[in-house]
Amino acid sequence: MRVVLDTCVLVAAARSRRGASFALISMVHSRKFEPCLSVALYTEWQSALSRPENIPPGDTIADARAFLRYVAAACLQQEIYFLWRPYLPDPCDDHVLEVAFASGSPYIVTHNIADFRGSEKLGIRAIAPRDFLAMLKKEP
Repeated sequence: MRVVLDTCVLVAAARSRRGASFALISMVHSRKFEPCLSVALYTEWQSALSRPENIPPGDTIADARAFLRYVAAACLQQEIYFLWRPYLPDPCDDHVLEVAFASGSPYIVTHNIADFRGSEKLGIRAIAPRDFLAMLKKEP
């Protein structure tokens, strides 16, 4: 199953090894789901995870980049041919929706569910990491 991981999920996983975000990131190479990524989303990931407040104590920017490469290596790189802008309440989230739509992902995994209000009209559901993890655990 294809999904899109919002930047906040990677930030949460980088900041804490506890919780559903880290558990999901730990599973990206497991083939239980296929994360999808665009150039724009990867650029956002880089920007967010390079900020000092998002780098775990004792780690460096090089460690953050290695973490990103690890996650990105498991992702399907999705080209975007059609833009859906403006569509969401916050236009800064439209590129995440575009990756989901272009890749046929039924889910955007995010801590910011309200930011993706309206995505369900395109057949895409915003889901919290803990709920997505619980859904994966139910599957055989």
